Amino acid sequence: MYSLSDFDFDLPQERIAQLPLPERTASRLLHVDGDHLIDRSFADIVTQLSPGDLLVFNDTRVLKARFFGAKESGGKVEVLIERVLDNRTVYAQIRASKSPAAGSTIRLADAFDVVVGERAGEFYTLSFPSDVFELIEAHGRLPLPPYISHEADEFDETRYQTVYSKVAGAVAAPTAGLHFDQALLNKLADMGVQFAYVTLHVGAGTFQPVRHENLAEHKMHTEWYTLPQATVDAVQAAKAAGRAVVAVGTTSLRALESASQSGTLQAGSGDTDLFITPGYTFQTVTRLITNFHLPKSTLLMLVSAFAGYERMRTAYQHAIEKEYRFFSYGDAMLLTCVKFAG
Repeated sequence: MYSLSDFDFDLPQERIAQLPLPERTASRLLHVDGDHLIDRSFADIVTQLSPGDLLVFNDTRVLKARFFGAKESGGKVEVLIERVLDNRTVYAQIRASKSPAAGSTIRLADAFDVVVGERAGEFYTLSFPSDVFELIEAHGRLPLPPYISHEADEFDETRYQTVYSKVAGAVAAPTAGLHFDQALLNKLADMGVQFAYVTLHVGAGTFQPVRHENLAEHKMHTEWYTLPQATVDAVQAAKAAGRAVVAVGTTSLRALESASQSGTLQAGSGDTDLFITPGYTFQTVTRLITNFHLPKSTLLMLVSAFAGYERMRTAYQHAIEKEYRFFSYGDAMLLTCVKFAG
């Protein structure tokens, strides 16, 4: 039985990528092939996929979800939208010297007022005066991860979105997808690699630390996902043909595995709080493209379950020694599942 400290590791600060590379496909790719670690370029992914293999992408789009504002008292606040509930209402985290009272108003971006509603756990309900998405796009700021030290600029607004992002709703990017540009997608399509999409709106909880040494005590954050019937059909076709189902990122994997809990993949929408740790048997995904993850994070636990705990410890140490770039703007890994139900 693993505990939290089993997923800790020392990462030199300089290994945390602060800026994206000018070209998306210029990232490195650590291919974990059984017990072999192969250093590749991300563009080499074309040599590791075959006609009929299925890439499943998360087409969520990152909102400009961070706002600075002021309470009626004049006190400064920072607001991070966690989830859009409808076109006038959101859940949000609020940082302030004193928690705002229900019924009070907050002026955001010196542009419009929102009304504070009841608490919902760690979040507040906020009511917007008009269309949420229009106000967010016009006045919000892109919420880069907490370990990136600079404020988001115009370059980030392009590079912290995947080229296939479509459905607005995330507060963090599905970062494995950041390595794909349109030319690479075209090349893969010409090879006969198949594409399918899920939508999982990545929440701020993806950066929340696990605080309990006993992993059974950890309460996983929830995220909203949608799995279309077309994607179910594509997965079934790939499996029937004996081809790989490759999740592009842990978010795509969580959506697919969450929709597979009955034993068969089911189309639909819903919240997922699936917490994957070593010992989990994967139902749908056979290969995974992913970035490197934070120490003691649920995502590190997920990839350790997928590719093997000891293998991941060895791979991460190799990546540190070989000066790979870590986290959202960093390099990628290609992994194969070690415990698959199919």
